[in-house]
Amino acid sequence: MIKFILAGVILITGSLFLIFSDHNSDKNIYNSDPRFFDSTKSQGKQMSDKIIKTDEEWKKELSPEAYKILREKGTERPFTGKYWDNFELGTYVCAACGTELFESNAKFESGCGWPSYFEPIDSSRIIYKADSSFGMVRTEVMCSKCGGHLGHVFDDGPPPTGKRYCINSGAMKLIKKGK
Repeated sequence: MIKFILAGVILITGSLFLIFSDHNSDKNIYNSDPRFFDSTKSQGKQMSDKIIKTDEEWKKELSPEAYKILREKGTERPFTGKYWDNFELGTYVCAACGTELFESNAKFESGCGWPSYFEPIDSSRIIYKADSSFGMVRTEVMCSKCGGHLGHVFDDGPPPTGKRYCINSGAMKLIKKGK
């Protein structure tokens, strides 16, 4: 009987340790694995220029679709976005703040139904954050200037980076080359 009580005490103590220790804090896999690095904690100068607005201000400035994607972390259905099959030359900018994010020469056809890029213009313009929503472990990408949700990045892209930035069309605008 004493063995069962002792085993119960050890089990409860171990469970409480896991719940209340740093094991579940920011000192976990997300900081040791660069795919899950929360770059919101170290954006330096880029973060000091961050645009902060209320939800009401964003609602007035953005279309309902852009607001849902950028501010509520929504997503458009695959193969429906404005840019999924657009290969015009230009620069893709954040639909909320105009930050230049991706060049058209980094765009490729991935077959996923969303615009896909193998690299951003500058990684400091992107925030990378672990996303475990919907029972999946992914890396969310957001605009570093306004914090708008753009989409996700995966490790199944083409050379030279092996990355696939899967971005919602509604989160971007294309500034065509020569305009």
